[in-house]
Amino acid sequence: MRPAARGGTEPTGPPVPVAAAGVLLALLVVVGSWGGMVLVVAGRVVPTWLVSGALLLTPLVITPFWHLVDRWARVPDDVGRSVRIRRVLTLLTVLAWLGTGLGLLDDLSATYRVLEPGGPDGCRAVARQTSFLFAGGGEVYAVPATGIGWQVSTWTADDGGTPITDHAYELRWSDDGGSLILHGDVGQPVWPALHEVDCR
Repeated sequence: MRPAARGGTEPTGPPVPVAAAGVLLALLVVVGSWGGMVLVVAGRVVPTWLVSGALLLTPLVITPFWHLVDRWARVPDDVGRSVRIRRVLTLLTVLAWLGTGLGLLDDLSATYRVLEPGGPDGCRAVARQTSFLFAGGGEVYAVPATGIGWQVSTWTADDGGTPITDHAYELRWSDDGGSLILHGDVGQPVWPALHEVDCR
């Protein structure tokens, strides 16, 4: 039987493998978001900061069940409780929460939209639009059937133009991919107007 922790009590904190897995997965999501990743589930965009935050909280939910089901699951004290590993895990956790918080702040003025119609082989075009005072803009993403897509283009709009929420756009598909055309007006030009969407 595995010996109890110092002091004769069984440790109650998250097991190192569970905490490390949650933190590393959250960091991957954060880094992916900075690299232009977007997630679509059941036709809706799931903010990456929400995913990373959920992953960081997962160990708190799993830990009680982990200890109830299998007390042998904990990493030995000489590995899981080493000062170096704990410090690294703490640093990574702080970085993951920082990235999650920055992602949340960046999305406060953003609107996501899965555009219609869908393309061949399940390819979808997703737009992220921001508008504040006299500045506007956005990003276009190509999302395959897997639901994990990447940024393919950006645009700017004068005077806070919002072509996506104003439905001032056209999306057409062919065998070579999609073409998204954003329409502005005399006072709110959009540049560039044409964006190619290709999931291949």
